[in-house]
Amino acid sequence: MSLEEYNKKRNFEKSLEPKGEVKKIQERKGKIFVIQKHHARKLHWDLRLEINGVLKSWAIPKEPPMKEGIKRLAVQTEDHPIEYANFEGEIPEGMYGAGKVKIWDKGKFIPEKIEEGEILFELKGEKLKGNFALIKLKSSEKFKGKNNWLFFKRKSYVEKEE
Repeated sequence: MSLEEYNKKRNFEKSLEPKGEVKKIQERKGKIFVIQKHHARKLHWDLRLEINGVLKSWAIPKEPPMKEGIKRLAVQTEDHPIEYANFEGEIPEGMYGAGKVKIWDKGKFIPEKIEEGEILFELKGEKLKGNFALIKLKSSEKFKGKNNWLFFKRKSYVEKEE
């Protein structure tokens, strides 16, 4: 996966956003996630999961679900470089994504299943802890577009000892 779309949308001479490259999987131990609160044209949260050497990214219009039963729309956006996980700051006016970016939560990302249209995983962050899912939505009258997903916290099953 390339970061071509990410790099095309940015002017790195004006923005402090990191320019990155796809990381070879063996270069990093463990996988990370980050959620950045982004005060752009509209306030939203950016969910980023480390998959295949990049941060796969989704924009979530409402605060991420911290408990079961809450489902959020998540619109998939372009991949971001791993270095973006530490980015906080102001994207200048007139630039793509202009506005303030602040890390809302970050931690360990433990994938269970990564398939086209379904990602099941565990998050171990400061705010988000437990099992989560991203399920791709089919285009409909309500959710037009091919990049719409549903993000929610799944039930945690604990095996009981007998």
